[in-house]
Amino acid sequence: MDPPAIRSAMPRVLFLDQSGDLGGAELSLLDIARHFRAAATVALLGDGPFARRLRADAVPVELVAGGGRLAVRREDGPAAWLAALGAVGTIVPRLVGLCRRHELIYANTQKAFVLGAVAALLSRRPLIWHLRDILTSEHFGRANLRLVISLSRLAAARVIANSDATAAAFVAAGGDRRRLVTIPNGIDPAPWCPLAPDRRARLRQELGLRADPVVGIFGRLAAWKGQHVLVEALRALPDVQCLVVGDPLFGEEPYRERLVRRIDELGLSERVRLCGFRADIPAVMQACDMIVHASTAAEPFGRVIVEAMLADRPVIASDAGGAREIVEDGASGILVPPGDADQLAAAIGRILEDRELAARLATGGRARALAQFGLTRTLGRIALVVSEVAAAAAGERDVSAAERGGPTWKRS
Repeated sequence: MDPPAIRSAMPRVLFLDQSGDLGGAELSLLDIARHFRAAATVALLGDGPFARRLRADAVPVELVAGGGRLAVRREDGPAAWLAALGAVGTIVPRLVGLCRRHELIYANTQKAFVLGAVAALLSRRPLIWHLRDILTSEHFGRANLRLVISLSRLAAARVIANSDATAAAFVAAGGDRRRLVTIPNGIDPAPWCPLAPDRRARLRQELGLRADPVVGIFGRLAAWKGQHVLVEALRALPDVQCLVVGDPLFGEEPYRERLVRRIDELGLSERVRLCGFRADIPAVMQACDMIVHASTAAEPFGRVIVEAMLADRPVIASDAGGAREIVEDGASGILVPPGDADQLAAAIGRILEDRELAARLATGGRARALAQFGLTRTLGRIALVVSEVAAAAAGERDVSAAERGGPTWKRS
């Protein structure tokens, strides 16, 4: 439930996201935008499932780049942005017009932040950047890192990091610590209600699963998300089945093809199901016996880990980045070295062989998710940051107008 005392004084917010698809960043923004929908608009660079979900929840949506994508990747540098100047030249004026109808801009992704920063400077509106990436050369090109850090110093009134790992990388890259606040993602526990045993049995049958144990891995198909690591681990687990839930989103189709080939090479086609996108994630998670998070690089947060905990499943996660802040090793899950298929297989084996351990991890994980990563707590903290930034900007405009001898600016 949204905090009522904060809802009554919401400023007008323009949320900006680069994607019409539904990734982890978009799912988090969906919850935030619902909270602010009485006084907010979400501007997207493309249409898709995310836009449809927003509209279904009565959140106003504006498409600022037609139906296409701005083809700049995280590893790209200035040359890619120069090549995209035509698209940028179309998008930014539209954004500036939208910015002037709102009190502040809230950029939800890295590409959205670059465009939003330019629009914020031109429209003289304050900007909040919700940083959901670990800003290191492992994830981004050096020129791109310099660009976003420079823009954060020029245009960002506040930077919200989704974990301490994300915050530390931002500061290490040259970001201003004084503008930074860490607010972990919050997840609504309501959809993760317990699945009745007969419904679980039917779902497993629908998914083509046998009575053997089932390990699930959830998230977009991408090399750094590590689905291939779990596939390699299955070589040592002859009776274990696997559900791979998710699709490639950002040009990662070649990875899916390589994954399918590797599954075939290892003779695992009968045990591994590639399920693609599923809308019933809470139910599918509960159809599994455990959930694996196998990212090979540090995860900024690890939303799927919290979701698995809420599903009351034992969790194994990569020991890096935000995952370390979610999982207490041995109490609410098991941490394994990133990219290590042998250690992952050993951890899966431990849980399968020790039912008491499996039950303890599932119970501890759910308790931790409910206590530390609730949605109401996160929304309240974000709403407070938004209110503070809007109030500070209003005060600056009042002073500026008074100094000119004109009427003071008032929020309407």
